Amino acid sequence: MTGPSGDVAAHVADVRSRIAAAAARAGRDAGEVTLVAATKTVEPARVQEIVDAGVTDLGENRAQELLAKTSVAAEPPAEVRWHFLGRLQRNKVRALAPWVACWQSVDRPELGAEIARRAAGARVLVEVNLGVEPQKGGCAPESLPGLIDGLRAAGLSVEGLMAVPPRGNDPRRWFAALREHGQALGLRELSMGMTDDFEVAVEEGATMVRVGRALFGARD
Repeated sequence: MTGPSGDVAAHVADVRSRIAAAAARAGRDAGEVTLVAATKTVEPARVQEIVDAGVTDLGENRAQELLAKTSVAAEPPAEVRWHFLGRLQRNKVRALAPWVACWQSVDRPELGAEIARRAAGARVLVEVNLGVEPQKGGCAPESLPGLIDGLRAAGLSVEGLMAVPPRGNDPRRWFAALREHGQALGLRELSMGMTDDFEVAVEEGATMVRVGRALFGARD
């Protein structure tokens, strides 16, 4: 297996350095933050370079793209953990179940039931629609306790919350709101922050950041 190209390795080092600096500003340990490389529209060969540079948590928004990339790091020593990030139809769960280590966009009981059926005990995050935006997926904040109880009753391991803040707003208030919801519900994982705002997310308590452009460059 060849090593990563110089620019990819440099991008990974830069993002990790920025995570560490943000964590230090917040008095946190950077080791608490998992870097998830968001691979939407990225070719498998480029994803392989990120894995070779040491990023083994990969996030994908589209079922067909994830399935097309499962050959990435198929050989030791890398152990890839796929995170599903996007809106998900129940009929895609069966094909994805052997590959997904963490389902980050669970937002309704029916989807949770299908995941439990195909992957008993799966790790899930509940996606929260913080701004109650009709065009976005995600559970309304007031529905969180009931949904989480239902997912756990189905046998799923609900580990935390995920959110994408409304565009055009200061993301800090939304990240702080997600942290407060997580604390109130006793949930440890907070998946929040992307290329433009992951440092703010880390300052506000993110345990996972989903970074694409800062690692792979601009998408087509």
